[in-house]
Amino acid sequence: MSRGGGGRGLTVRVRGARRKDPSSVRWLSRQLNDPYVRKAQAAGYRSRAAFKLIELDDRFRLLRKGARVLDLGAAPGGWTQVAVERAGPGVVAVDILPMEPVPGATVLRGDLTDPAVADAAVAALGGKADIVLSDMAPNTTGHAATDHLRIMALAEIAMDVALQVLAPGGAFVCKVFQGGSERDMLAALKQRFASVRHAKPPASRKESAETYVVAQGFR
Repeated sequence: MSRGGGGRGLTVRVRGARRKDPSSVRWLSRQLNDPYVRKAQAAGYRSRAAFKLIELDDRFRLLRKGARVLDLGAAPGGWTQVAVERAGPGVVAVDILPMEPVPGATVLRGDLTDPAVADAAVAALGGKADIVLSDMAPNTTGHAATDHLRIMALAEIAMDVALQVLAPGGAFVCKVFQGGSERDMLAALKQRFASVRHAKPPASRKESAETYVVAQGFR
């Protein structure tokens, strides 16, 4: 790669871009020039997504000390790291993919559609969860309608788990894509939570359709 210009705000260019797939070049260029990627590397976070949870927590005060936190679809572990920093060692992370250990967290591997996985998470937490987090997202296809349906399928799985494992008064934070089919999910959440709001943290890329549902006051 090469750098153009001098001084601050340098743009990193990808070497050999003409020989690479254009979509790969765009992704790599975006990563190299993303300030949140650099901040995550400097802070030791496993992904830039860690700052999305930091910003959501700063706004909604979700992760109190001593809270039992369940992080769904946790790999590679950026949200888990933040949850441990802010809530302490009462965090359980679950993913169907392998994930490196996070100090202060219990990492479980399993399919969230298997009811036994939710039972194992509650056992590892030592009781019902105070907050359930989900930053799960499928690999995108570039087709907006298809991507929306895929992420909403994951969001509904996360909601089903949250409704099983949350303690009264608990909270649920979940990534969704704007597109219309989330209305049924929001209606279901409004029946079970005192407050349901949308939020798009600054770390979420402006061009992305992603947003977060923040539901508080589980009943």
